[in-house]
Amino acid sequence: MPRMMKRQSEGISFFQRYLTVWVLLCMVAGVLIGHFLPAVPRILGRMQVAGISIPIAVLIWIMIYPMMIKVDFQSIREVGKNPKGLFVTWITNWLIKPFTMYGLAYLFLFVVFRHFIAPELATQYLAGAVLLGAAPCTAMVFVWSTLTHGNPAYTVVQVATNDLIILVAFVPIVKFLLGVSKVSVPYSTLFVSILLFVVIPLVAGVVTRVGITGRKGRDYLENVFVHKFDHVTTVGLLLTLVIIFASQAEVILSNPVHIILIAVPLIIQTFLIFFIAYGAAKLVRLPYDIAAPAGLIGASNFFELAVAVAIALFGTTSPAALATTVGVLTEVPVMLTLVKIANRTQNHFQKRQA
Repeated sequence: MPRMMKRQSEGISFFQRYLTVWVLLCMVAGVLIGHFLPAVPRILGRMQVAGISIPIAVLIWIMIYPMMIKVDFQSIREVGKNPKGLFVTWITNWLIKPFTMYGLAYLFLFVVFRHFIAPELATQYLAGAVLLGAAPCTAMVFVWSTLTHGNPAYTVVQVATNDLIILVAFVPIVKFLLGVSKVSVPYSTLFVSILLFVVIPLVAGVVTRVGITGRKGRDYLENVFVHKFDHVTTVGLLLTLVIIFASQAEVILSNPVHIILIAVPLIIQTFLIFFIAYGAAKLVRLPYDIAAPAGLIGASNFFELAVAVAIALFGTTSPAALATTVGVLTEVPVMLTLVKIANRTQNHFQKRQA
């Protein structure tokens, strides 16, 4: 048994040490597949439910499931005793993030890059950025939480409450910032995402936890069984990147300059929101396993919802849809950088909660 655990540990460190390299290789592989084998993303693109890619949903589910096994309902009941992490998440995501996104996107698109982007294009790019800023992450945040060894029960509550707030806050915020009178939100996308990325994997994780604990005990579950999935999150993430970049290959190759220009404020925004939430978590003395996911939830975006709304409002080939797509392209590399920052600064926080 010790030898097996040692091999697993070595495998994890190998993946983690070169994760940036794997990410870059998968991004390049995705673009090459999309360009030279366009039938592949075309076939995968047809597999959708409410605008959500089924292949990507399956891969995200595979990434989330191992974390959900770690969720103990007793721990969920304890979340109410330490609500500061929830307040940090809510305030950052809904009172700060949409407005800083608007400010940064306006500054770069209309001022800094005004000689490179026409005002009409800048307006639509701004709309796409705002849609990203008003939609905090639902699915991928479980991956970032896993990579920072976040508190799984607390992360579930943070995400679940965010999903409830989206239902009532997304439309008013978008209307206020963009002045769009008729924001058509595809609620089917929202509800299917919550079902696929929160409810189903949570139920599956709880059933697995109860079954394994009942048969072999909690020590086996936590020290042996969960480690069987140590590689799953990384492999799922890399395959997801291949699919995303394959589906967006022609967009990337045909709009390289504008993609870079749009990416600048989006990347700055991601770092800014992370450090605001992460710093606030430090100020209110949250333990690291709550502080890291709190920062990462605000930094990442519910890009499925943002893309769907951009297409509904402005059309599939619109500049606004392109801007939300750039959010998809930049998110994973930037979030992996933030994960690395969080892991390297964890000693500045209280010890992880048991």
